[in-house]
Amino acid sequence: MFTILRRILLVCGLGCAQSLRGDQPKNIPVVAITTFAEHRAVDSVRRGIEDVLFEFGYEEKKTVSIRYLCAQGSSATAAQIAKMIALERPKVIVPISTTSAQSVAAATRTVPIVFASVTDPVGARVIKNWDASGTNVTGVSDLVFMEEQIRFMRKLLPNMKSVGFIYNPGETNSVAALRELTLLLARENVSVLTAPVQVSADIPLAVRSLRDRVDLVFTPTDNTIGSAYESLARAADECKVPAVTADPELVRRGASASLGVSYYDLGRQAGMMVVKVLSGTSPGDIAPEVSGKAKLFLNRKAARLQGLQLPEDLVKSADYVFGK
Repeated sequence: MFTILRRILLVCGLGCAQSLRGDQPKNIPVVAITTFAEHRAVDSVRRGIEDVLFEFGYEEKKTVSIRYLCAQGSSATAAQIAKMIALERPKVIVPISTTSAQSVAAATRTVPIVFASVTDPVGARVIKNWDASGTNVTGVSDLVFMEEQIRFMRKLLPNMKSVGFIYNPGETNSVAALRELTLLLARENVSVLTAPVQVSADIPLAVRSLRDRVDLVFTPTDNTIGSAYESLARAADECKVPAVTADPELVRRGASASLGVSYYDLGRQAGMMVVKVLSGTSPGDIAPEVSGKAKLFLNRKAARLQGLQLPEDLVKSADYVFGK
């Protein structure tokens, strides 16, 4: 299996090396994990999925074969990977990220799909609604309602008047987040200034374009941003503008604060669905889920460098506090 896909990826120089090692063992189920880009949140989701599989007695190369394929930030490659995997018909495909989920859902209506970390799967047209679909698709969303994000921003900066939004307009979930944030903040007379980026190299310039114009910069769960967040954090330090994100994995990498889900826990939640599918349950009989309660992550050092005084009551209530 995966010989066609392996050949294409090797010729193009794409994909993650560990997904291409060795030959596919015969007569064992294949779990194909795909993602749009590599970063810590994706790694955490993947680790959660794999841990659940191993806890349920699945052994790599003996009772299951886990394949991991990465599009390295290319939508065209994501679509190509999805089509090739669909042709190989693994037992279940697990796309991590909205772009990967859209590509896989478009590529097959029969191979079981369990998506993970898709913020708005309904808006992205991966599923029609939050009920059991009766189709080949289910999964877990990392949605944190934007009203919660705004309340969180208000706790950080009670008098905020403007928010910068840095995102890749090619990512559906980011566009949806921008639309909702703009609508909700308009009701509070708070302006939203956008700084779109197409590639990670544009991130520092995007931050600098917002210097002295916004009270904080906010980033959604965006793969382009997540793949190179250190450059955003350094620019935020330079501009003295607090960097707030919906992706808590980025707090370790230089964000001041985040209200978001644990991506490892989300991976475990998706892993439980994968186990059910491997045991014979149809994805269409499993209702899609939103990951658990949002958690508060703070970075004292980053906040100080970015000119943000973290409220002490917020620090005391935080689930995780990094830096000194």
